[in-house]
Amino acid sequence: MAKDRDSLRFLVAASVLAVLLSFIPFAGIIVYPFRLFVTFIHEGGHALAALLTFGSVEQVRLHPDASGETCTRGGMSLVVSSAGYLSSTVYGAGLLLLGRQSGRAKAALALTALAIAGLTLLYVRGLFGWMVGIGLTVGLVLTALAASVRAAHFILSFLAVQCCLNAIYDLNTLFFISAFSNSHSDARNMQSFTGIPAVFWAIVWLVVSLMVLAQALKSYARRA
Repeated sequence: MAKDRDSLRFLVAASVLAVLLSFIPFAGIIVYPFRLFVTFIHEGGHALAALLTFGSVEQVRLHPDASGETCTRGGMSLVVSSAGYLSSTVYGAGLLLLGRQSGRAKAALALTALAIAGLTLLYVRGLFGWMVGIGLTVGLVLTALAASVRAAHFILSFLAVQCCLNAIYDLNTLFFISAFSNSHSDARNMQSFTGIPAVFWAIVWLVVSLMVLAQALKSYARRA
């Protein structure tokens, strides 16, 4: 029961902290590494989708504004384009569920570090992307090895909240971009593949993400 109480407290505290930081001037500096973490998950989702649908990954690039791009060849274009935003939500929901038990926190952080290291070594190109990949890997490994169980548990909860909130925020932004501009985006790629307007795909991904998050929270509440 102590673990369950810790899980709920940490989730609430992480959520409150994330919301407070969004209102504090210059707090963007604090959450910047977490934005880059979510970008890694997003681009990793594109890469994994390409590989799982028998395509290949040519390169992944990250940019200082926390945006990124993944160049793939072959595979199922509809799946690859959809995978970025949905991967962020699914990964965040997965971390959320893993965070129900503090004993899993360090293992989850270590596996996340391994995934980011693999993506960096195999596909990331550009000095900035390499620096981010190495920095995130080192930070996650040090947390898994040196932090207390409770500290690792809270950090995992905060990463889960950041993944979920940033995915929803980015999809909301994507909706307005798709509706009122012709900027390049995953939704615009889907429009070119299907002929269906980009704003439709932005709405679909937003609804699916909200459903995934709602189901994860429901499952979390049942176990807490």
